[in-house]
Amino acid sequence: MVTAHSAAASPDANNDADNQNLSQVFEVLLATVRQNRPTDDIRIIQQAYDFCLKHHAGQKRASGGPFALHPLEVALVLAEMKLDATAIAAGLLHDAVEDTPVTSREISETFGEQVAHIVDGVTKIEKIQFANREDRQAENVRKMLLAMVSDVRVVLIKLADRLHNMRTLEHLQPERQQAIARETLDIYAPLAHRLGMGKVRSELEDLAFRYVDPLGHDQIRSAVEANRQQGEQFLHEIDALLKERLLEHNITARVDWRIKRLYSIYQKLQRQRITVDQVYDLLAVRVITQTVQDCYAVFGLIHSIWRPVPGRIKDFIAMPRPNLYQSLHTTVMADGGHQFEVQIRTEEMHRVAEEGIAAHWKYKGGGSPVSAKDEQRLAWVRQIVEWQRDMTDPNEFLSTLKIDLYPEEVYTFTPKGKVVVLPKEATPIDFAYTIHTEVGNTCIGAKVNGRMVPLKTRLRNGDIVEILTQNGHTPSRDWLTFARSSRARNKIKHWLNEHQRERAIEIGRKLLDREARKYKIPIAQLSDADYLKVATDYGLSNSLDLLAGIGFGKFSGRQVLNRLVPGATNVQAPEADTTPGMSDAVKRVYFGKGSDSLTVEGQNDLLVYRARCCNPIRGEEIVGYVTRGKGVAVHARSCTNVQNLLYESDRRIVVEWARMAGKEDSSQRATYPVKIIVYCDDHAGMLREMTAVISDDGTNIRAVDTKASASAEAIVEFVVDACDVGHLIRLMNGLRRVPGVREVQRQQKL
Repeated sequence: MVTAHSAAASPDANNDADNQNLSQVFEVLLATVRQNRPTDDIRIIQQAYDFCLKHHAGQKRASGGPFALHPLEVALVLAEMKLDATAIAAGLLHDAVEDTPVTSREISETFGEQVAHIVDGVTKIEKIQFANREDRQAENVRKMLLAMVSDVRVVLIKLADRLHNMRTLEHLQPERQQAIARETLDIYAPLAHRLGMGKVRSELEDLAFRYVDPLGHDQIRSAVEANRQQGEQFLHEIDALLKERLLEHNITARVDWRIKRLYSIYQKLQRQRITVDQVYDLLAVRVITQTVQDCYAVFGLIHSIWRPVPGRIKDFIAMPRPNLYQSLHTTVMADGGHQFEVQIRTEEMHRVAEEGIAAHWKYKGGGSPVSAKDEQRLAWVRQIVEWQRDMTDPNEFLSTLKIDLYPEEVYTFTPKGKVVVLPKEATPIDFAYTIHTEVGNTCIGAKVNGRMVPLKTRLRNGDIVEILTQNGHTPSRDWLTFARSSRARNKIKHWLNEHQRERAIEIGRKLLDREARKYKIPIAQLSDADYLKVATDYGLSNSLDLLAGIGFGKFSGRQVLNRLVPGATNVQAPEADTTPGMSDAVKRVYFGKGSDSLTVEGQNDLLVYRARCCNPIRGEEIVGYVTRGKGVAVHARSCTNVQNLLYESDRRIVVEWARMAGKEDSSQRATYPVKIIVYCDDHAGMLREMTAVISDDGTNIRAVDTKASASAEAIVEFVVDACDVGHLIRLMNGLRRVPGVREVQRQQKL
């Protein structure tokens, strides 16, 4: 995501310095290409560089430097990945269509169809109006993946683009930093992981972490730095001993070591609610051998030197991860109780783990620039593209993608011995839909290892699963609460949506008929054109969508009737709303001062209320869901129930917080009860220090509850009155600064 703007010409001295800098980087680029791809024709790279300088002339980045430096740095990242000249040329041109008057046709005429296709795949959608930022983000990602299916270089350029943007993110405003960093953690770092590009993923995660949680980043960095000297000394001793033993056993291998990455530590602290001192795999050793046989020999040697930690041995050589990652993992305990992780792999495995799909880059003239082995990494993309045909809602597509980007780690078997790979915490429902859609739809039960189990049972590695089916049985909406795979969730949503829609159309037709009889209007005389005109006014494509909207409660029968036959009722028809995806009736959410009430502005006001499952507060991104007979439930967009509810896109409605008039007295502003859970050390004075932080902020504490755990950890639950998200974040950061506090979390459900 690049920010650029036209600027007046700089003084000659600055221009000379900029030009010299650009020339130096370009020389490094050419040298890298010559070293990594000596047979490639670099004339297209020179041509693309000249084109880039010409069309980005006078543009500046947010840093103040020449804009052309960004595509040049992106091209350098691609060259370091050992990509071909076509990809590097496309990298130099990737912002040309988006940020200059250049068209895709000009790119095609100058550089050929292949370069134009790649550039088009990377170019963001700017000319289409979307209802919100999330829809735009979803469609841009969808476009990138569609282009990636035919040429994976599209996504490699996008990753290189994001990597350089993250390296220079400090020049943007804090709000933009947060948004870009969060998108990086949600989409681009997992995408790099799915493609096996561990090196890119690691850098993206650590760069984003600095902006997503600055306080957490600084605290973890300080803790790691405080222990770095002792940790490095310990690793030096391990390194020396291991090399000595390898030499004794005539095993050729190289040894390196590292301290765990900051974001990886942060994730472990979040999952296990521990301190940095309790992260036992903070230190890691990697042994890189020549052959697979040597890997297993080293594995046995390490266990003969140090005692292995039970449950921490993983063989990803025999059972590679879906992104083709292979390695042996074990955690061992040295003298003094110090634990450290050891990873063992061959040189080839190491190259794949670091570079992923780029490690096997082979360009075949006129064919796909992807080896047959790498096609395995792209299989999930092809599935996403196939399933997205059933996804009309951009947010549904994005949520499905996020599920699919995370690693699949559960390996199960059919009774006949076929391996079925599923996401972590998958259930028999996920297994059934992986076998076949009809098997999933007609599933009535499951046997795991020969025993009947509930359908919500979480499967484990090695489980043998048998699905029981019955003709005529249909999916249940409850399945969405425990289905984990994107395939299962999409198939369930699709079935429910189709059948719920049929029911809604039937209800809508009956409601409209009832209103027509009440006003003695011969509705049977209305033509299809009449219905289509009203449907178009509401932004719908046909009369069935209109009837479904009535059935779902999105429009009232009387309101639609008044549009079909103007003046037939005493209800004034609302003006048509041209905002995509937004109902005429719901435009804005308002709060009564000093209360939690929600009302809706519009001619036909609907009851609106905050959903209890997530209790959204001012400042959070929200989405409305039309319920039957209860009005519009407003959920936080991050609510875990949202995706389960919004499979019926017809019932999704856009809502937003009301703008406050002027500067209101904080005492007059509406407040919301919010539950905060603090995990901390269990010692005297902790509660006093935490309540002091809250009261010093002028925040009311509604309730406090404390519990002690067996691990000398205390759990303190506060219910406080928060004005908005900013207020809540300030409180939580204040609590995190209290010595002895391990983690602070918001619990959305009170």
